[in-house]
Amino acid sequence: MVQDKTLGSRMFDIVNIVLLTLIALVTFIPFLHVIMTSFATVEELTRKPFLLIPTEYSLKAYQYILSTGAIFRALGVSIGVTIVGTFISMLLTALMAYGLTRRDLDGRKAINLMIVFTLLFNGGLIPTFIIVKELGLIDSYFALIVPTAINAFNLIIMRSFFQNLPDGLEESAKIDGCNDVGILFRIVIPLSMPAIATISLFYAVNYWNTYFNAIMYLNDANKWPIQVLLRQIVIVASGFAADTSSFGDDFVKPPEQTVKMAVIVVSTVPILIAYPFLQKYFAKGALVGSVKG
Repeated sequence: MVQDKTLGSRMFDIVNIVLLTLIALVTFIPFLHVIMTSFATVEELTRKPFLLIPTEYSLKAYQYILSTGAIFRALGVSIGVTIVGTFISMLLTALMAYGLTRRDLDGRKAINLMIVFTLLFNGGLIPTFIIVKELGLIDSYFALIVPTAINAFNLIIMRSFFQNLPDGLEESAKIDGCNDVGILFRIVIPLSMPAIATISLFYAVNYWNTYFNAIMYLNDANKWPIQVLLRQIVIVASGFAADTSSFGDDFVKPPEQTVKMAVIVVSTVPILIAYPFLQKYFAKGALVGSVKG
């Protein structure tokens, strides 16, 4: 039989609910402001600098962003780079993480030390650019993937997750005649889906938000990902130099602030759509992978 809560327990629950509600509002209100501002009209944005619920909605900021066909090409580039890059990164990370869990691997401690070392130090911008250039990756989509194919932090999380799996599973598989590759893909990876989903999300967000590498390695504007193109749209909007002739004579160009907010919405919505499908694995994967280092 469940005992009735004491007055102190009820007060504690009330304080928790109020406090968590306030924290939720503090984190949600900025998102609401960004989304609502992207639909605001020029007049209302002028009257209300901080807008939460507009009285009149306008799609002109999104019309402005979608006015060029290049945005669909850039969107396709970002989707392609995200899918291919995440697959390559997950494959390489899983292979290396599994190898580092093997106690019979010669030089395992030295390799782990070098991986941790890269978390603190790196070669720098100029050496990285020279390597990418010498590999012939300039103006190639692989320039957005190869330099960041393996993230040391993600590798450590996955290695720690693999180490938490029972040793008996691997021994049983070897008795049944399974080799190391079979153990990885038939046993280790299926049992590590929380870590796989979590790290896949990390990699996907990184590739989707690719900006600096794109402007550094891609000279062809037709190969720009969505983030670079959206930045160019904001620059054009700031300079009041965009072509609005296709919208008709009564078209009023949206203000710079509205365009900026619409750009934020367009660039974040795809990741927000993907996140709920991975959310159930996210917390477990990040927590378990960080317990054992």
